[in-house]
Amino acid sequence: MEKFLHKIFGTTPGKGVQPKEAVAYSVTGFGQNLICNIIGSYLTVFLTDALLFGSLEKGTVFKTMSGATAVALLMLFTRVYDALNDPIMGSIVDKTRTKWGKCRPYLKWMAIPIAVSTVLCFLPFLPERSKATFIIVTVFYVAWSMIYTVADVPYWGLSTCLTNDTIVRGNILTVARLVCTLGAGVVTVLVPVITNAVNNKTGNDPAALRLTYFLCAVVCVVVSIPMFFYGFKNTRERFTANDNPPSLGHNLKLLFKNDQLLLIVLSGVFGGARMVYTYTGGLYFAKYVLQNEGLFGIITMLVVPGGLVASLLVPWMTRKFTKKWAYIGVHLFGGVVMTAMYFIGYDEKWKLVVAGIGLVLLGIPQGVNNIITYAMIGDTVDYLEWKTGERGEGICFAMQTLINKIGMAVGAFVGVMSYSWAGIDPSKPIEMAFATADGPNIMWSVLILTGAVSMFGSAIPMFFYKVTEKKQAEMIEEIAARKQ
Repeated sequence: MEKFLHKIFGTTPGKGVQPKEAVAYSVTGFGQNLICNIIGSYLTVFLTDALLFGSLEKGTVFKTMSGATAVALLMLFTRVYDALNDPIMGSIVDKTRTKWGKCRPYLKWMAIPIAVSTVLCFLPFLPERSKATFIIVTVFYVAWSMIYTVADVPYWGLSTCLTNDTIVRGNILTVARLVCTLGAGVVTVLVPVITNAVNNKTGNDPAALRLTYFLCAVVCVVVSIPMFFYGFKNTRERFTANDNPPSLGHNLKLLFKNDQLLLIVLSGVFGGARMVYTYTGGLYFAKYVLQNEGLFGIITMLVVPGGLVASLLVPWMTRKFTKKWAYIGVHLFGGVVMTAMYFIGYDEKWKLVVAGIGLVLLGIPQGVNNIITYAMIGDTVDYLEWKTGERGEGICFAMQTLINKIGMAVGAFVGVMSYSWAGIDPSKPIEMAFATADGPNIMWSVLILTGAVSMFGSAIPMFFYKVTEKKQAEMIEEIAARKQ
């Protein structure tokens, strides 16, 4: 088994990072994604459908906006605010000096705070459609997002501290992202099945739905927290600077010197809506258009085969085409697929079959993006060291979490706005929830068209990216020569 793992990760027995560490790193990612996705995918639905803010018209509780719009703006602004905190956290990571390193200790320190703040976001006894309830959930959600950042930024930065071999690091990240996707998939598939069953049994009772989401959050927390401790205990940092820790201002200057990283960030921002149908919008579509919330699991699982194949092919794709051109190619392909899906539509069975095939194909850019982006950011850490003499893992990988959060912010915002524009009222029976007959078409158009535009947009900045595999290897050699 050990020989097999060495082959998978490309590691050398007794030298450098070992498979045990790579496995532990991946296990932590699984637990992290259980928590991330129970919040990222279902807190919005908890607010609109369980606390019934989605049924509030303009001027009831919120004077200037409907309840759904308020929820959409909460998701957007909280995530953007949280994303802007990532560079600060990255700077704190780069300043951290402990006997365990600068990234690992946060896995240990933040496990319990993450658990508590996650559960608080889904308190089941808050009164529905109340301004006080909205304020309380907002406070808990903002607190959760900041606490989660304290663990998330160092987790991804840890990959550059395990090894500076771009091939090994890429392999580790490939496995880690696959395991992270598995953790996200468990939540994405099981939770809608459970809530759909509860809704069918209780006649869409919002109180029962609130309790169900709360219990799901508790289970996710109980399962995931030990995984944080496991990752802390079984990894080791090897490439951590021991010089004087940089200030935030210095780190921000480093960030703007890392022009290649900024191209990745710009690509991520442009691509924030490329997978919007796997967020809240997809769940609303399954629940109100297809009239079966449990089908959301199928929608997201259809992406998995293409994503899995693409993930396994990433090492070959990067050798054959380089990371840059593999990234550009799959996103242009994804934009074409979504454009075709939009024009074909969804209102007949054969069209739904075609849409399902489209989702399988869309797993390809999703799978490639999930892995190559992390690997490219790792390469830009080496690029920064080659250019300035400083690595700045914390501030660099803070940009990856920033990209993720921008994507979650845009995904949740677009999803809830499609819900609002479609005229859905969650207090009515599902078959009567749309205010107009055109509501389903509005939701489909918003979800698919924004995804297509975002796919194309994410490819544009990467045409200017220049850290190729050959260039990265040359930089590593030059850095080693300088140190000697």
